[in-house]
Amino acid sequence: MNASKKAGTKGLYQLDGRIPIRVAIPFGLQHILAMLVSNITPVIIVAGVCGIGGGDLAKLIQSTLVIAGIGTLIQLFPIWRIGSGLPIVMGVSFTFVSIFCYIGATYGYETILGAVLIGGIVEGVLGLFATYWTRIITPVVSGAVVTAIGFSLLPVGAKSFGGGSESADFGSWQNWLVGGVTILICIVLHAFGKGIVKNLSVLIGLAVGYILAVCLGMVDFSSVISSDIVGLPGFLSYDYDFNLPAILSVICIFLVSATETIGDSAALANAGLGRDITKEEIRGSIACDGFVSALSSVFSCVPITSYSENVGLVAMTGVVNRMAIASGAVILIIAGFIPVLGNILVTVPQPVLGGCTMMMLGMIVVSGIKMIARAGFSSRNVTLLSLSLSIGLGFTQVPQLFDIFPSLVKNIFAENCVAVVFLLAILLNLVLPKEKKAES
Repeated sequence: MNASKKAGTKGLYQLDGRIPIRVAIPFGLQHILAMLVSNITPVIIVAGVCGIGGGDLAKLIQSTLVIAGIGTLIQLFPIWRIGSGLPIVMGVSFTFVSIFCYIGATYGYETILGAVLIGGIVEGVLGLFATYWTRIITPVVSGAVVTAIGFSLLPVGAKSFGGGSESADFGSWQNWLVGGVTILICIVLHAFGKGIVKNLSVLIGLAVGYILAVCLGMVDFSSVISSDIVGLPGFLSYDYDFNLPAILSVICIFLVSATETIGDSAALANAGLGRDITKEEIRGSIACDGFVSALSSVFSCVPITSYSENVGLVAMTGVVNRMAIASGAVILIIAGFIPVLGNILVTVPQPVLGGCTMMMLGMIVVSGIKMIARAGFSSRNVTLLSLSLSIGLGFTQVPQLFDIFPSLVKNIFAENCVAVVFLLAILLNLVLPKEKKAES
């Protein structure tokens, strides 16, 4: 019995290890809870700008859960060349929010969907040919991008810890207490726990924080009480409208999203599997990003991409088993057809999620630093890293610097440090002179 139990848990640290369902489900649930609020928040923001609310918004949220689950399953178990086979969790991307708010307010939600359909197909096709153009993305470039991703997400975790930036009680003592208890439980169990308890530290911390939040009256169950038990997600609920300027703008953002996917995938292979990512895995990962985003538009939803929070979770726990993460994807899909279940998941307060994610986001930064260390600190690499990170992280903290540029450039780069770091790292990698090998 004990030997069997040990064998089951050992499979968690193997990509294709065999584990029982009772072991897979808690780890899958931990993964989807880590990304849940970040997954639906972009949809809520964009829908609000487009004047979509009530039952229509509820259907969009259902579609968000379903398409995130489908995308995750395709990443885990590739179809032809689409999908990487890596333990990647997919979800709706924040990267597009700024440009979608502009397009939605100017042209309407139908124009967003048309741009997503075309942009997704373009990224997907580029992904299939990634072997030819990703040669310029060297290990030091990937390390810089991963580090930038980690730093860019830290404010997101901090805002969530405080209760959400739009919250009227942001930074209140209740939010500090709930977030602090949650992160303390996560740290203590991760540092001193053993076996499953150690690796489920995030889920246990979330459960303790949630119970505390309920006791403090911070959880609103009204959406659960009023929701239907079963309901279909949105499917072709809106027409497509194809607007060339909108399409070109969104394609540019898809290229930025592709760079984030490369960074996330490389970090996951490095931190979770202890090796460099292969060209085939990069190809499949980007292709999945694009084609599933195009499919997302059929569900009247915005694009999806790899989720950095979950990369941090893999780095923190070491759990890379595809079946475990697939169980989370199945839960997402089921929740998309059972509104009451989705609404229960959404009741988790922001401070609880913030407390859970802060350590995971720090793990992404550490993964990037490890990748940089493996690439080496040669004079050339130090110059590339110094310039790309300082300008990328520094200039985007002062978005007014981009006011002189056209709106398209500003929407892509002004507050997106990952895009700036990636562009500068690529350019510097191309123009900086190669270092000569020392003669023996």
